[in-house]
Amino acid sequence: MHIPVSVPTISPIADAALSHSLADAINNKTKPLGSLGRLESLAAQLGLIQRTTRVTIDQPAILVFAADHGVVAEGISAYPQDVTWQMVENFLANGAAINVFARQNNCALQVIDAGVNHDFGVRDGLIDRKVASGTNNFAVEPAMSAQECATALEHGMALARDLPGNVVGFGEMGIGNTTAAAALMRKLTGEPVAACVGAGTGLDANGVRHKEQVVAAAVAHHANTGEPLEILATFGGFEIAMMAGAMLQAAALRKVLLIDGFIVTSALLVAARLQPTILDYCVFAHCSGEHGHALLLEQLGARPLLDLGLRLGEGTGSALALPLLHAAANFLNEMATFASAQVSEQLVERPA
Repeated sequence: MHIPVSVPTISPIADAALSHSLADAINNKTKPLGSLGRLESLAAQLGLIQRTTRVTIDQPAILVFAADHGVVAEGISAYPQDVTWQMVENFLANGAAINVFARQNNCALQVIDAGVNHDFGVRDGLIDRKVASGTNNFAVEPAMSAQECATALEHGMALARDLPGNVVGFGEMGIGNTTAAAALMRKLTGEPVAACVGAGTGLDANGVRHKEQVVAAAVAHHANTGEPLEILATFGGFEIAMMAGAMLQAAALRKVLLIDGFIVTSALLVAARLQPTILDYCVFAHCSGEHGHALLLEQLGARPLLDLGLRLGEGTGSALALPLLHAAANFLNEMATFASAQVSEQLVERPA
């Protein structure tokens, strides 16, 4: 299956001279060396992405992509498919956790219908990019056609191009999408099915075993899929594909990518197989409580900022990590240096 889409080129952020300048700026703040821990490496990463020692967090936004999945016909969710559209209505009514956390952190929120099996009509606050009313059941056939996958990717790229600001967080909603994410993880990493599949919205032990069987059988059924985009079209969801496209375009525009939980990270996994340098632009918000996420982060060499046992999705981890980006930028820009504050620096250790 050939996916007719042009993938943006992403430049690496490595810059030896700027890295040295950022290290000097960080190390000369009025503090012991390394004492701000992860905030120091985060500040350096922001500086390299933005190509400056004076970083900004400008108009951050979180994009929440919603879509339905045909694989729910296999009984892999503890909730009915209608919950997808019902939760979109909750987003539009400002009643969901992501609404609370985005508002709390002065972060714009965009809700995108990527492929929900529901007719919302024209609604304030809802961006209609519906590719179809949910994917096919990948247990028996590819989730998307080549053209549907390309369309979802292109819609995501266009959304990222039109987005103001320099920080974009990602979230999702879609009953069945942990099953799609687990199948993508299994196929793209080769990890055992049991390491990829979790409880999702709350399956019991028997439900998880059934879900594992569905994923294992589907991966075996589509054993001949090989290229990342073909794998995405076979097992993914419209929201996952649209996120992958948005991530690729946002990184090409040198925006900071705030990566949420398991499903968002599965979209990134696809994007990283296409453009490995995208990882330079990623800030991993948290380690989800969803089984498989910690291993997926390990596969990507990621170090999440938070570990709160979250497994809600919606971009909630992205919103909760945003204050740490502000802290990293603010200490780099506003904290006094030893010289400006007339504070004595650390004594140089001399050999005995």
